[in-house]
Amino acid sequence: MSRMENEVLEAATQKIDTRNRKRRKRLFIVLAGVVLKVGVGYGAYEYLHASRFVSTDNAYTAAETAQVTPAISGIVREVRVSDTQAVKQGDIIVVLDDTDARLALDQAEAELGRSIRRVRGYVANDSSLAAQISARVSDEQRVAAQLTAARADLERAEVDLKRRKALASSGSVSGDEITKAENAYETARANLAATQASAEQAKANYSAAIGSRAANAVLIADSTEETNPEVTLARTRRDQAAVNLERTVVRAPVDGVVIKRSVQVGQQVQAGSPLLSVVPLSDVHVDANFKEVQLDKVRIGQPVEVVSDLYGKKVTYHGIVAGLSGGTGSAFATIPAQNATGNWIKVVQRVPVRVRLDAEELKARPLQVGLSMHATIDTHATN
Repeated sequence: MSRMENEVLEAATQKIDTRNRKRRKRLFIVLAGVVLKVGVGYGAYEYLHASRFVSTDNAYTAAETAQVTPAISGIVREVRVSDTQAVKQGDIIVVLDDTDARLALDQAEAELGRSIRRVRGYVANDSSLAAQISARVSDEQRVAAQLTAARADLERAEVDLKRRKALASSGSVSGDEITKAENAYETARANLAATQASAEQAKANYSAAIGSRAANAVLIADSTEETNPEVTLARTRRDQAAVNLERTVVRAPVDGVVIKRSVQVGQQVQAGSPLLSVVPLSDVHVDANFKEVQLDKVRIGQPVEVVSDLYGKKVTYHGIVAGLSGGTGSAFATIPAQNATGNWIKVVQRVPVRVRLDAEELKARPLQVGLSMHATIDTHATN
């Protein structure tokens, strides 16, 4: 190969190397641009979305189920609902036999009437006892006068006896007169003793009348016929009997759907025994179980978007964070995890977050309890 050919070949090779270097440089520049765009895009996503929103598909609908129990015992006469039936608050769902309750109410009504009449008797008796006290005062005054007269009679009989005994030695007074004087003296003394006993009896009768009126006054003191304790107690028992009669009709406590009905006609039910439950579908909420690393910025009142598996992504529910559980799900499990072991493996825990849904959206698109949901919380929104 000649020298000229070598030079041409070297020039061609150098030109190719230069073109390849320029191409690699452009490729590196393009690659750097792509990497930069990806980095900027990821940073923007992280700042604008990933750091702002937290999501979980470990979420389910729940509700505060109302358990229906009778307040009194009785035999079931009617059951007017069945499972899956919708009811309104106040609807009659179970009727108990009311025979015993009606008899108890009639008895309480009679006892109330008797108590009212008894209290009226206390009031009337007070006037009678006041009259008796006045009579006992008159008795005391009469006996006091009799006592004064008896003492005077005794003193006169004693003086008369002494005079006759003084004259007996001179023979001016016969023995018969002295005997009569002695008898008159003994009679006067006996009359005085009897009158004194009558005075004590009159005083005791007066004290007894005072005590009787005081005892009767205690029964009506500081009260009227309507507020007297006996009447109040009887009226309370009457009202309780009326309430028990009303409780023979069991009504729905909330709007919702009947579930877990276990009551049957003719069944003897006890107070407090579960008959059925009512799920308030208009008050369904979502329990979203977020990872503990997601809860740093979650606050009560933040907005939440929820999508259900039932309706799919075409329907989005809106709600707010109503509260965070006081512990993780595993902490309240029936058999909690024991981490104090030698082969412990750390597991990211989840904390239930309650989401209150918009009532109007629930009314338009009802949700049943236990449905799978996907919840997303906007942690940058102000509550």
